[in-house]
Amino acid sequence: MTLYFVVPEDMGAPSGGNVYDRRICAALAARGRAVREVAGAGALAALPDGAAVLMDGLVACGVPEIVVPQAARLRAGVLVHLPLADETGLPPDRAADLDARERATLRAVRAVVATSGWGARRLAARHGLERVRVVRPGTDPAPLAPGTDGVSRLLCLGSVTPAKGQDVLVRALAGVADLPWTCELAGPLTRAPDHVARLRALITGCGLDGRVHLTGVRPRACLDTADLLVLPSRVETFGMVVTEALARGVPVLASDVGGVPEALGGAGLLAPPDDVPALSAALRRWLTEPALRTDLRASARARRGTLDGWAEAARQLDAVLEQDLR
Repeated sequence: MTLYFVVPEDMGAPSGGNVYDRRICAALAARGRAVREVAGAGALAALPDGAAVLMDGLVACGVPEIVVPQAARLRAGVLVHLPLADETGLPPDRAADLDARERATLRAVRAVVATSGWGARRLAARHGLERVRVVRPGTDPAPLAPGTDGVSRLLCLGSVTPAKGQDVLVRALAGVADLPWTCELAGPLTRAPDHVARLRALITGCGLDGRVHLTGVRPRACLDTADLLVLPSRVETFGMVVTEALARGVPVLASDVGGVPEALGGAGLLAPPDDVPALSAALRRWLTEPALRTDLRASARARRGTLDGWAEAARQLDAVLEQDLR
């Protein structure tokens, strides 16, 4: 059975969803599954009747007027990385519209796949779906990261957008400015330029110029020089960067939101999302408590040995395709 995988037209852009799509397609092909990538929902009309189709939710969920008629003649499924209405900062009427559109799309297809158990539960409850499959991201094996001094090099890795909460982190760092540290905010700067401008002003206003650095897109090798990964997201379906850090034995401090606890698997520190005092307190503990750092490094290394790779993710998705799109 050939699988037509409908991906976003901007597949070259760095994002967790795009990484997932690229890696799962490659891993399915490595299993012997014939996979053909097509870009955009407009490509559905050209697919043959009865074709097995898996659509990225960013392509499909917002356009039921395109997807629903095509789903009637295709064996279609949708892979949801993040429910559309969960995007941070949406006006209520826009969120409600996206929610309704997503519901219409997901109710019309044969299979819905989420990237975490939390995501599956949220989609099922929100849209009244009887079954949502779970296929968590894989993680590539990696050597242990050397870090720097084991304490002071902090890294926040992700698109610089309101959803990722870098502004929360900067305010929290202002509360530990009396301690030695530097922090790199690494990730695309073009998706929310107004947010980036406000963030730069916040860094200056908090007196953190020279200590907090907006470095733009960076290779994942930047994890090798990190002593602590900080993920202050307001919303996160899974948090692939968490498992990427743990695969290198890098401790993690993250928001207790969405599927992040699943990614951590009992390792790391959690703080409530959008809670500056709590995040600042957790950072102070990391910077001042050697025993805590030792425990977190041990937990990260233990979790490292339990992470599944992309071959396992592809095996799970292949099983979904055989059961639901056959």
